[in-house]
Amino acid sequence: MTKKKITNFKKYIRWFWGIVIGGFAFVLLLFLLASIGTFGPLPTFEELENPDNNLATEIISFDGKTLGTFAYENRTPIKFKDLPDNLVNAVVATEDERFYEHSGIDFRGLARAISKFGKGGGASTITQQLAKNLFTKRASSNSFKRIAQKLKEWVVSIKLERQYTKQEIIAMYLNTQGFLFNASGIRSASRIYFGKEPMDLKVEESAILAAMLKNPRQFNPNRSISRDKSFNRRNVVFKQMEKNGFLTTQEKDSLQKLPLEINYTPESHSDGYATYFREHLRDYLKQWVKTNPKPNGEEYNIYADGLKIYVTIDSRMQKYAEEAVQAHISNLQSYFNEEQKSNKTAPFYDLEPEQIEMILTRAKKNSDRWREMKRLGTPEKEIEASFLRKRKMKIFTWKGDQDTIMTPADSIKYYKYFLHSGLMSMEPQTGHIKAWVGGINNKHFKYDHVEQGKRQVGSTFKPFVYATAINQLKLSPCDRYPISLYTIPEGKYGNMKSWTPENSGGNPFSRYKGELNLKEGLAGSVNTMSARLIDMVGPKNVSRLAKQSLGITRTIPETPAIALGTVELSLYEMVSAYAMFANKGLRVEPMIITRIEDKNGTVLTQFTPKTQEVLSEESAYVVLDLLKGVTTAGSGIRLRTTAPRPDYVTGYPYGFDNAIAGKTGTTQNHTDGWFMGVVPNLATGVWTGGEDNAIHFEQIGKGQGASMALPTWAIFMRKCYEDPTLNISKEDFEKPENPISIRLDCGDVKKIDEEEKPVIKKGDTDF
Repeated sequence: MTKKKITNFKKYIRWFWGIVIGGFAFVLLLFLLASIGTFGPLPTFEELENPDNNLATEIISFDGKTLGTFAYENRTPIKFKDLPDNLVNAVVATEDERFYEHSGIDFRGLARAISKFGKGGGASTITQQLAKNLFTKRASSNSFKRIAQKLKEWVVSIKLERQYTKQEIIAMYLNTQGFLFNASGIRSASRIYFGKEPMDLKVEESAILAAMLKNPRQFNPNRSISRDKSFNRRNVVFKQMEKNGFLTTQEKDSLQKLPLEINYTPESHSDGYATYFREHLRDYLKQWVKTNPKPNGEEYNIYADGLKIYVTIDSRMQKYAEEAVQAHISNLQSYFNEEQKSNKTAPFYDLEPEQIEMILTRAKKNSDRWREMKRLGTPEKEIEASFLRKRKMKIFTWKGDQDTIMTPADSIKYYKYFLHSGLMSMEPQTGHIKAWVGGINNKHFKYDHVEQGKRQVGSTFKPFVYATAINQLKLSPCDRYPISLYTIPEGKYGNMKSWTPENSGGNPFSRYKGELNLKEGLAGSVNTMSARLIDMVGPKNVSRLAKQSLGITRTIPETPAIALGTVELSLYEMVSAYAMFANKGLRVEPMIITRIEDKNGTVLTQFTPKTQEVLSEESAYVVLDLLKGVTTAGSGIRLRTTAPRPDYVTGYPYGFDNAIAGKTGTTQNHTDGWFMGVVPNLATGVWTGGEDNAIHFEQIGKGQGASMALPTWAIFMRKCYEDPTLNISKEDFEKPENPISIRLDCGDVKKIDEEEKPVIKKGDTDF
């Protein structure tokens, strides 16, 4: 080689190293400039410690299950210990093979990316992706701005590595990732795509989620257009896991043959369990934040501050309650629909055409469509016309939502046909509400029949009349009185007219001849007996005791007619009142929350039960004894059946043989059907009826509380008893420690003969 060539070669070498060293120096200079904020402010130490992220408020059941969230983003962060090894391994193998070796920046990966001009994959580490998720949010489309963002992400990555452990970083990374379909963060992704907590993920499920990290839309298993790509990307994850020693070749080959399977479980406020309860809880929390500010004086944001709400609802009992309502009401609806085929004014009874039109018009004006068009200033004629134009819509059916074409006006009438129901179950000793079913479907029917709905309670009010008489006059269940017609004269209580209630024609006990004792009178729900008792103690005293039992301050009329249940009350109030009898006369205010924590686990509020003595322990026990007679000899006797009966709305052989204190209730024209049932550690109430009073069964046979509501209670309780983990008592009610001064042993109690064919009169109230 000539001297000149050697000189030129050395010059090229110097140029080469000059460029390399200059390039690294330039990159280092840019890095230093970024670290001092030249390209924009960097997150402070406090921001690194507490990244600004919208965190969902999580609703946690009494048995530790997540019932739902309140959120702008459905994000509930979890810790590294809650991540399965197979998920962590899949993510590291696919996204950042040297995650445990670098300190935020993978220089080997960076060099590879530069040498191949990015064609061999990017050099972004998990830590850098976390920095981007937390502080960049969205990558700029401008190349120069994106370079500045990248430099800042490098600086932040190094700071994050100093601030957190590798385990904390990978958990934070997965918590900040978006997976589409309202799945923000790994926990909601696991619940939405597989219906389970992350720790329960199988390796093939973890691989699907790891595959989505590259591009959640392009590799989404729930999009038909991307299922093949999701499958192929999942198999790439398996290959990477084999390459990095997390799977054997045999395991990889076996897993790659598996079909792509998910269990898509969408999470919105109308999905999942306890939907009506969650809406009630949301309203409560909106008030709670106003009186429980943060230390800095700001209000908590229930959609972004990551609160944890520990509620009294038991997820198992909630599930059984919703299944019970669905099982009975869907069956009851088939009977109702069949009956309406011969009803010329279906689904209404006893209304003139103009009255029906008024109901339908009121429903239109209460609809979301009407309100929204009215808000936008649409003329009323145009709004009316919009209700007559056919359009595509998805309607509720008991077989699932169905696509159809109909006018909004027709859909309003369609929905009027549906029977509705509510169920609430409460632990008498603690006040904890264990199950809350506000209706048949929260997506289509928002009205809550547990707390919002107030309907006439019928004969379920009668125990308060009996309780007042027992508490004040020490009457015995064995005391006998005539069942003849009983008249309260005009003017005896205020300006009332003369009142002579009749017994239900459907009640075999009610013949206006002979005598019955109190136990038989309540078991048969004999109206004349209730009239006699309220006259003995006075309506004012009954009203006072009822208000204390119900925990209400509003007025209950102080008239004799309340003895037959003309009062309008909610299921929430009725269950809490019946629970008082099982709690030895002490009323415990219903509770829905046990405690509220902030995102760090600090307890913000602890809730304790509030109690009030309403009855003496002896009186409460005597009332329970009376109510037990309802289920052994009265209108609730079908709970004891051991074989199906063709005349029942449901042919279930309930076969309960334990102590049950209960009461049926049916209002005028059998508009409302009630059943209240109590065992020692659980009080449960059920209401069933139409949306309007004119929507009901034509005859009392199917319209009475024993047919409308009792079956739901029976199905629910049977499911609870079949689950031994719930420990629902089958024992008798506990007797008072002190001797009972009131006689309880009345000998044989006359039973209702269900084979007898009673005469049914229109307008009958139940027995």
